[in-house]
Order: sequence, then structure tokens, then C-alpha cells
Amino acid sequence: MLPRPHSCGRRRAKFAFAILAGMKFAKVVFWIAGVFGVLLVTPLYFMFDLAGRLVPPPITHPDLYYGFVGVVLVWQLVYCTIATDPARFRPMMMLSVLAKGSYVSTLLVLYLQDRILPVQAATGLPDALLMVLFMAAYRKTRPLF
Repeated sequence: MLPRPHSCGRRRAKFAFAILAGMKFAKVVFWIAGVFGVLLVTPLYFMFDLAGRLVPPPITHPDLYYGFVGVVLVWQLVYCTIATDPARFRPMMMLSVLAKGSYVSTLLVLYLQDRILPVQAATGLPDALLMVLFMAAYRKTRPLF
């Protein structure tokens, strides 16, 4: 028996809705990650001395500190760029997962080696959550063609 003509239209509509929902999810996830990241990272430019006082010893290589802050800030802008067009920048989503995963795995290894405290390791939890959300956004965002 042949399917009724309108049933194909419904399937296409559901597929199109699923694609749009996936794009919306990716946009929201990457906008949140980018904007909050900029808000959290930018103050680090003005906290060089404070970081050394809160967690001794003082930082002895400002070039590495400011270089790290700069790279992290640029990645926040990459997340905002992905949010503008998730389909176009879909390949960058996996690099975003890798960026978050590198920080989370570094903290995990340092913690397992007893080189950082549990409180310091816990700072990676928001990044671990974003890594999972980035993977979900990648899966929900199908290529258009």
C-alpha cells in the first residue's frame, strides 16, 4: 500500500522542526558559554597580583599568565561566533569540546596526582558541563546538505 501524500509532508515537517530545534539549542548553548566566559575571564586581566596572593606562590611569568588569559578570551569569542550560525560553524563545535576537555582532563590528572586540592579540581565542573552540552549541540545540529 502506498503512503498517503500528506504523510510525507508531515515527516518532512517533523524533520525540519527537529533541525530548527537543534539549531536553537546550539545557539543558546554557545551564546551562554561565550557571554559568561567573557564576563568571567576579562577580570583576570586585572587580577594578576591577587592570584598570587590568594594561591601562593606569586606568579613569576606574567607573559604566560596574560597569554593564557588572552587565549581563553579568544575562545569565548569563538563560542559567540559559533552561536551566530551553528550549521556553518559545526566543525568548530568539536574543537570546542576538545578545548573544554583539555582543561577538565588536566585538572583531573593533577587531582589524581595530589597536586591540586579538591576545591581547585571542582573549578572544572562548569567546563565539564559545557563540554557535554557542546557534544549534544554537535549531535543535534545536522548539516543542511
